[in-house]
Amino acid sequence: MRDILSELQDSFELPAPDPMGSAQRSMRPHLPKRFYKEVAVAETDEGFIINLDERTVKTPSKKTLVFLTKAAADHVAKEFSSQRDVLDPKLMPCFRLSNTAADGVAQDMQAVKEDILRFCGTDLLCYRADAPEELVKRQREVWDGPLDWAENLLSAQFTLVEGVIHVAQPRETIAAYGAQLKSIEDPLTLSAFHSMMTLTGSAILAMAIYKGHMTAAEAWTASYVDDDYTIEQWGEDDEAKERRAYRWAEMDAADRMMKALQ
Repeated sequence: MRDILSELQDSFELPAPDPMGSAQRSMRPHLPKRFYKEVAVAETDEGFIINLDERTVKTPSKKTLVFLTKAAADHVAKEFSSQRDVLDPKLMPCFRLSNTAADGVAQDMQAVKEDILRFCGTDLLCYRADAPEELVKRQREVWDGPLDWAENLLSAQFTLVEGVIHVAQPRETIAAYGAQLKSIEDPLTLSAFHSMMTLTGSAILAMAIYKGHMTAAEAWTASYVDDDYTIEQWGEDDEAKERRAYRWAEMDAADRMMKALQ
């Protein structure tokens, strides 16, 4: 199940490199050319689909990609429209998330929910620093709010830990969290939830977004308390900055797709 939740391979057949020019082109990504002129969303009996000229968008396993709402389909259609000379899946996070939902998550939603529950047992918000005092203070100021909200929602308590040594969460807390997951019946919503959880390191923050208690931007900032403190002390390199920007694009896409389905 972990495999199907990881990023799928590019959803297009990529041409093999020319042996005569491989040395010159080895550092360039081989992306398929844009083959369509028009992108349109159409309604069917099953839901909403996306047509590229006369071709319907399909998943890597050749399933027709169907959306429950037009708003969700529109997000993916916009990504196809924004592609220029080539199709770059890295610039299409909503499309990749939709593929993951259709080809992976939809096949076993219970396994995905169980993965979320395991993650909940090691939630970022429960592991606190014991020093320096400024970081301890920031974690308390930013994390205590969503943690208190979650405990009120679940009518259960989380165990807080100083350091990184694993401490099991109470069974009744995990069970109460699992009861909240039962309301998620759509694979794409569950995929978005799982994505936001892994990106923030927190099942609590993902639930807070899903329930409308926090915005994605607020949860994102909360998840980077430790990183931001380190950056203030030592600075941030360009590679880390680029990686964070890419991850935020994934987070934002998951949030937009979840909202489009609610």
